[in-house]
Amino acid sequence: MLSYVSKRLLSSLVLLALVTTLTFAMVFGGADNVAQNILGENATDQQIADLETRLGIDRPLYEQYGTWVAKAVRGDLGVSWTMGESVSKILSGRLPVTLSMVVLAICIIGIVSALLGIAAAVRGGWADRVIQLISVVGFSLPNFWLGLILVVVFALNLRWLPATGYTDFLNSPTGWLASLALPVGALVLSGIASASQQVRGAMIDALRQDYVRTLRAGGIKPSSVLFRHALRNAMPAALTVLSLQFIGLLGGAAIIERVFAIPGLGSITVQAALSGDIPVLMGVVVTMIILVVIVNIAIDLANAWVNPKVRL
Repeated sequence: MLSYVSKRLLSSLVLLALVTTLTFAMVFGGADNVAQNILGENATDQQIADLETRLGIDRPLYEQYGTWVAKAVRGDLGVSWTMGESVSKILSGRLPVTLSMVVLAICIIGIVSALLGIAAAVRGGWADRVIQLISVVGFSLPNFWLGLILVVVFALNLRWLPATGYTDFLNSPTGWLASLALPVGALVLSGIASASQQVRGAMIDALRQDYVRTLRAGGIKPSSVLFRHALRNAMPAALTVLSLQFIGLLGGAAIIERVFAIPGLGSITVQAALSGDIPVLMGVVVTMIILVVIVNIAIDLANAWVNPKVRL
């Protein structure tokens, strides 16, 4: 186990180095007009040259990258070009907001998709057809469009939930849940559609195995056969899908956060991209890669724990 984790961490460091190098080359290599964009159209050539010197973008690209890496390994991701704050500070304030929304969405996706997938695999017939229909609808509806519909219905017409904004959990747990209800609702439908199909397929395969027929012939309770044996063997596929859903939700959160005016990682990424705030973009890339690595390792370990037949 320790050897596996060590190898994954080493490969993750290589991945982090490759992705950050390519990203740095693309975003800093195209940073010719950054100073002009920050200062505005009326800036003089001298003002632009002074700002480029202060930002360090007048130096060769390899020198800029070396300086950035030397600071990044110490936890210093630089200073935002447009907000004047530490990138680490900005991300530390935004990341918990996005994670709270994504983690809540993943929990709902996991529970609902497991129930729907098991019901479709076990009952079949009309139940399976209804769940298949739900999946098709879930795939078809864009999450930003669904978010707007939820705002119109539940915030503007019924006035049950706030249309925009975010409430910190420590300030008000109920306010936090209310502020995330609509964004999470917009995120989970497509995730449930995808994950429930994977659970259904994995459960059908598990229920067709010889050991299931042997357990049933031996008089084992149907509930025990289903949940203690078949579901346990179907879990690795479901957990893998959930890990992919988690990563996908991190990207999809950018649009949802803009729709609901949530001050998370996605909204600051869009803002930084529009303003050309490259240090913030690089900080987001590093943060995303670290999250992806952590989730993938955690899912692999969970698969090995749930089903010992899965070898790391």
